[in-house]
Amino acid sequence: MTKEQYVPLKDLYKEVVVPSMMKDFNYKNELEVPKLVKIVVNMGVGEGSRNKAIIEKHAQELTQIVGQKAVITHAKKSIANFKLREGMPIGVKVTLRSWKMYNFLYKLTNIVLPKLRDFRGLPADSFDGRGNYTFGLPEQLIFPEIRPDDINRIQGMDVTIVTTAKTNEEARKLLEYYGFPLKRS
Repeated sequence: MTKEQYVPLKDLYKEVVVPSMMKDFNYKNELEVPKLVKIVVNMGVGEGSRNKAIIEKHAQELTQIVGQKAVITHAKKSIANFKLREGMPIGVKVTLRSWKMYNFLYKLTNIVLPKLRDFRGLPADSFDGRGNYTFGLPEQLIFPEIRPDDINRIQGMDVTIVTTAKTNEEARKLLEYYGFPLKRS
């Protein structure tokens, strides 16, 4: 994907989201309107602490999915119950900003989520109180970049959308204007 593909979402923000949000929340200035800051995609790979090949494979898959190199995350503390020592690899993550964020958002709302079986919308109560939204995806196979023949292990992932919204209501409206399929609460 190239930079030019995010322009429709940027235009949508300027032409639809800003005027609608100003009307809905009585903002006096366009700069008060919340906007997307970043999208963080995270795979927690518990078995990665024992098998480095699994971590490498999932990092490669996540890189294919989002179009940006994935970073391997390491344990900050030792936890004896999980047989985990400080510094062991435990997952992979990617932080998307700018046009890559918009490309991923477009792909997520228009291609990936409609492919989910028995999908009735994303949970509307997954906001954190400060305008950020987190949800989980069950497997990496729902993305078009991943070939089922190349998968050894199915792995879910968490997607966090960070906005400048101050409340859950502002963030919910913002995501709805971007076409996010949230369940009605």
